[in-house]
Amino acid sequence: MATWRDLVAFVRHGYEVIRFEPDEVRVRVRVHFAAVDVDDDERVQTVVLAREVLDRREEWVQIATPFARVGQVDLQAVLEEVGATTVVGGVVIMGDYLVLRHSLPLIHLDLNEFTDPVELVATAADDLEQRFTGHDDY
Repeated sequence: MATWRDLVAFVRHGYEVIRFEPDEVRVRVRVHFAAVDVDDDERVQTVVLAREVLDRREEWVQIATPFARVGQVDLQAVLEEVGATTVVGGVVIMGDYLVLRHSLPLIHLDLNEFTDPVELVATAADDLEQRFTGHDDY
């Protein structure tokens, strides 16, 4: 069983924290693609980890990362791509940004099981960013 405090301690130890607030931690995740040339610059993705409380009793962690501005891409094409290729998460609009996010309940979470969803969300969002914007802005 994990708590938000346990998760934050785990994240501080294993990730590059770039911003910390009591209910939100931002980390920089390095993204590696097999198809990317070794000489290419390494891509990174900023991932926001947020504490959410469901029904005022259950702690969850939301894993979210932006990958484009809403008006910058063809929204239907993005949603079709996510539907066809993405294993975890869903696309939402948050302010001016398209964000890939996924949530996990903390009550039964083994902290080592947290790393795969973070990597999957970061990698999928970075792939979407690269395909639809051609940049590495987030």
